[in-house]
Amino acid sequence: MTSKDKPKDQGFFDLVYEVARLIPEGRVTSYGAIAAAIGSPGAARMVGWALNNLGPRLDDVPAHRVVNRNGMLTGKHAFRSGASMEELLRREGIEVVDDKVQRFEMLFWDPIKEIPNL
Repeated sequence: MTSKDKPKDQGFFDLVYEVARLIPEGRVTSYGAIAAAIGSPGAARMVGWALNNLGPRLDDVPAHRVVNRNGMLTGKHAFRSGASMEELLRREGIEVVDDKVQRFEMLFWDPIKEIPNL
């Protein structure tokens, strides 16, 4: 998914959602890692904004697996209905203490390293 490989009609938000859908259950990634993976390093806040604006697609995109670079649940406010971000992570076996993913480095999923041909 380098910039030369991206379809011209595929927008930033769609690329964010595409990568987020690939995060394995029981793993987490960061906004910055997704931004770098889609060829927009430095656009971590835009990734957060995209995930915050999922609306009805929240069930289709595991946004609860995306945290900040330190493992903090900074996007938890987007989970207003249904299960909370922390609850969804706990269901996948991820321990959260004081809004921070425990063993973050071990659970971190780097899309650039883990998606072939990215």
